[in-house]
Amino acid sequence: MELRDGTIVLRHWRAGDEDAVHEACPDLEMLQWLPQIPRPYTREDARPFVSRALALGPHQFAIEKDGRVVGSIGMTVNQNETGHVGYWCLRSERGQGIVPRAVRLISRFAFEELELGRVELVTDPDNRSSQRVAEKLGFTREGVLRSHLLHPDGRRRDSVMFSLLPSELD
Repeated sequence: MELRDGTIVLRHWRAGDEDAVHEACPDLEMLQWLPQIPRPYTREDARPFVSRALALGPHQFAIEKDGRVVGSIGMTVNQNETGHVGYWCLRSERGQGIVPRAVRLISRFAFEELELGRVELVTDPDNRSSQRVAEKLGFTREGVLRSHLLHPDGRRRDSVMFSLLPSELD
């Protein structure tokens, strides 16, 4: 399955994508915002992610632009028919509108194909880039989840919850 908007393609991960994942994940900015990424991040860590061995669910996609992987977006779905979106983008591709395009595509898929009633996006309070993505797409800032994320060094950090309902997607 592929989701397209004319600029990017969301497609399932496949063999050979490990290099792009391995290139992206040691990025210090990504590690700051995504505490679940192994440290240090090795090529061996990329294999289970790409092969779907991590059991993150069926809605995990490579973001492709001009025929090459430039990021990742995934959505888990809970028992309340709510999608939870997470993503990353190569440092060299940030600021080009790729992530908002990807979030719009996966949100449209969530509402139109999966008939979900809500999509959530959670970000660190200091991650202004991700908050701008949510705001740009019409997500509503709902509040702060206190002591929500556990980081590898033992710190706990708050998160900010954003949500989008089917009628709010442009």
